[in-house]
Amino acid sequence: MDEVLKGRTVLVVDDTAVSRVLAADILTTSEMTVFEAESGEQAMQQAEQQPIDAFLLDIRLPDMNGIELCRALRAMPRYQDAPVIFVTAIDQREVLQWALEAGADDFIQKPLHAMVLRKRLGNLLQKAAYLREAGLVNLSLQRYVSPRTEQMARAFAATGKLPAPRRQEVCILFSDARGFTEMSQELEPEAVFDLLSARLAAQVELVYRHGGYVDKYSGDGIMAVFDGEDMARNCCRCALDILEGARAQSGAIELGMGIHLGYAMVGNLGSQDHLDYTVIGKTVNLAARLCGLARQNIVVSQAVRDAAAGDRDFSFQSERPAQLRGFRDPVTVFQLQRAAP
Repeated sequence: MDEVLKGRTVLVVDDTAVSRVLAADILTTSEMTVFEAESGEQAMQQAEQQPIDAFLLDIRLPDMNGIELCRALRAMPRYQDAPVIFVTAIDQREVLQWALEAGADDFIQKPLHAMVLRKRLGNLLQKAAYLREAGLVNLSLQRYVSPRTEQMARAFAATGKLPAPRRQEVCILFSDARGFTEMSQELEPEAVFDLLSARLAAQVELVYRHGGYVDKYSGDGIMAVFDGEDMARNCCRCALDILEGARAQSGAIELGMGIHLGYAMVGNLGSQDHLDYTVIGKTVNLAARLCGLARQNIVVSQAVRDAAAGDRDFSFQSERPAQLRGFRDPVTVFQLQRAAP
């Protein structure tokens, strides 16, 4: 257990010097760094000035009491999960209940017993490390998967059952950088990676800002999904913002985008060992074909035009039939444009 304590910092807050010295003697033998404070005010100053891994608090202090100090520490983001142990001679259930409600993790009765203090503090430090690790995993999960995939993964973790695939109306947006493959032949791999990452990051930010989510990266573009009320309008506004943002960037790369609205299957694909939570079907395929048709503009289907017609922010121009690969009948397409001011 001493390995858990080694190198950690602890703040001992007690208005009695003898109690502080006793706690410090016990913990320094485990190679902990011990700071001391004789009042709540001193404790807050030290907690703000330097990182503390754990706190030992007395309940009776000369200014604020230990319960008030515990609340103040828990209000600081960096100490929301830090171990807080009350070391006290008080044995009143009501007072101890108040301390627990303030965020305390444990109690140790005075006089201190070295083995008890080290064991309990070590256990709490292990728990805090686990919570920090879980928080980092959650942050990584949010960065690497879409919010919908995260929700599905959490549901599966809670129930052990994969949700059944469902048929759902969605609006799909595909984007693709024009001429990027040729440009990449002239640049070093590191420059290509940085350039593509910056362009995709800007697109992803706009997708989430407009209420959609990114299902996957597709080569040098994205596949984004919009659902719910006003999905077509939200998707169109997003596409226009993406296109204008790309044109405004230095070393601009022109984008082509395709948008289609319709029903698709949403669910898990793959094996039990490796799953992809995604959207598949004719709607997705048609949106991808429309993106291939686009040349530095946004091409949408009639379904999108019908769903978003009448919006004053944009217009649909250049109606024409298009023969798309994999589709037997011609598809009526439009060019999405920002409405004239």
